[in-house]
Amino acid sequence: MNRSLTLQDLLSKIDPAALLKAKQYGFSDRQLAHLWKTDEAVIRQLRKRLGILPTYKTVDTCAAEFEAHTPYHYSTYESECEVVRTDRKKIMILGGGPNRIGQGIEFDYCCVHASFALKEDGFETLMVNSNPETVSTDYDTSDKLYFEPLTVEDVLNIAEVERPDGIIVQFGGQTPLNLARGLEAAGLPIIGTSPDSIDVAEDRKRFSALIERLDIRQPENGTATSVDEAVAVAERIGYPVLVRPSFVLGGRAMVIVYDRETLARYMKTAIGVGGDRPILVDRFLEDAQEFDVDVVADGKDVVIGGIMQHIENAGIHSGDSACVLPPHAVSDENLADIRRHTHALARALKVVGLMNVQYAVQDGKTYVLEVNPRASRTVPFVSKAIGVPLAKIAARAMVGKSLREQGFTQEVHISHIAVKEAVLPFLKFPGVDTVLGPEMKSTGEVMGIDTDFGMSFLKAQLSAGVRLPQSGAVFISVNDRDKPGVLDIARRLSALPFTILATSGTQQFLVKQGVQAERISKLNEDRPHIVDAIKSSQIVLMINTPLGERSQRDEVAIRRAALQYNVPYTTTLSGASAAVAGIESIRTKPLQVKTLQEYHQKKT
Repeated sequence: MNRSLTLQDLLSKIDPAALLKAKQYGFSDRQLAHLWKTDEAVIRQLRKRLGILPTYKTVDTCAAEFEAHTPYHYSTYESECEVVRTDRKKIMILGGGPNRIGQGIEFDYCCVHASFALKEDGFETLMVNSNPETVSTDYDTSDKLYFEPLTVEDVLNIAEVERPDGIIVQFGGQTPLNLARGLEAAGLPIIGTSPDSIDVAEDRKRFSALIERLDIRQPENGTATSVDEAVAVAERIGYPVLVRPSFVLGGRAMVIVYDRETLARYMKTAIGVGGDRPILVDRFLEDAQEFDVDVVADGKDVVIGGIMQHIENAGIHSGDSACVLPPHAVSDENLADIRRHTHALARALKVVGLMNVQYAVQDGKTYVLEVNPRASRTVPFVSKAIGVPLAKIAARAMVGKSLREQGFTQEVHISHIAVKEAVLPFLKFPGVDTVLGPEMKSTGEVMGIDTDFGMSFLKAQLSAGVRLPQSGAVFISVNDRDKPGVLDIARRLSALPFTILATSGTQQFLVKQGVQAERISKLNEDRPHIVDAIKSSQIVLMINTPLGERSQRDEVAIRRAALQYNVPYTTTLSGASAAVAGIESIRTKPLQVKTLQEYHQKKT
């Protein structure tokens, strides 16, 4: 095994001019470390020893016509630095980086609110983000903005120039959170929840030990670094299993698998995504209700911001699932479990700032699925629903202002109902199946508010561009496992009244149960078939749950046709039930619009 080259080795081997040229060409320290068979930290030491350091230029917003005074800066390897350091107390906020599918813009909201709050309290705020399309990079959001990649190297470079009093890593999502250990090792002052506590929540073995000590129920699980290890874990805990790399964003490469062959195939993909991190294998809780809880804590007091119930059952990524606040269908006992576990976890992890916990309730038992000691993509939704700026409160807690000092000591109970719905980009990607799963696909979200669940859900659908019908023909085609569950939905639709069209298996089941339904052909049967009916505007709503793990070809074509011809559709029974509730509400009372302020005046 070849040993890594040391600093002394490199000082004798590397031409300083070549190193400078490499940095000017854009090679990162990590890339150079790979090429020169050493560690990234050694390359950093080498650069500093040779005086090869980045300088920071000001973005010229005046096209050289006048002297620019904008606080926008970018790095380059030249001789003159245009950044002027002040003596004010400084807080550096790490953003979420470039936006993409699976990267919630909601993290930008948290960064912006943190900057606003800390500026109001007299701190100089330094934003580090590389996305010019977000509010965190607006000219008036922070005192200084660095257009830099979210890497350990780039953050350390900025920190050496600015010498911040604190660095916030928990508002930009998983991207900056992954840097916490490296920044702390380099001596940077991470404020808020400690990197060690973050690691406890992310490291499966440490987290499982914590959960066991707190006597909290968790799905059976294990970790794996190879296909054989994953298969062994899955056969021990039983299929189906949820497989995911640790420390990744938006559920990337997360899948539900039902057999050994599929697990082996997906493990190869997951290992490629996860790098040197272990792969997590959990028992998948089928037909479970899922909940998201957002919390703010100051290291002593813990306050729940909101408990959201997912409308779709477990298995849909929280960024894609519609959810309702407060929960609308859960027992008092399970809610008490969720509150008790959340407080215990926040205290055990010594959370200072924000924390998100995900739970599942199956057969009356409460399981903790995941704990993220950081801002979550639901923070903006919860903040607007309850009328409390959670990110601002958390930022102030991170710089030492207690929750009691801020006057936020109790969970807010609202008299209205807020529904969050995801906005999905499927129309932009021809040929992509529209079925939701554990890997996040949404690119935004909207909110509907009213005093009953059905109307709130209907408003959320309207905001997302979906107009639920009040009459016409509904197409229903569900897999065998979902047939008993679709019965109540079909009966409610018939009573409204809607005409029900169904494929042969579903139609026979409904008729046998006393629900009138007409048969319509599948794609591979005679014409006119279901896609013909969609194209000719005969269908006003579609309920289609996929057949097992992989959808059949004609199912995919049906869902694509519904998307193309703007027919509302749902691929889950829970989503279908919510849609029917919305239709029932709009048929019994008029649609009314109120401001957030009007709803919050009635808070209890």
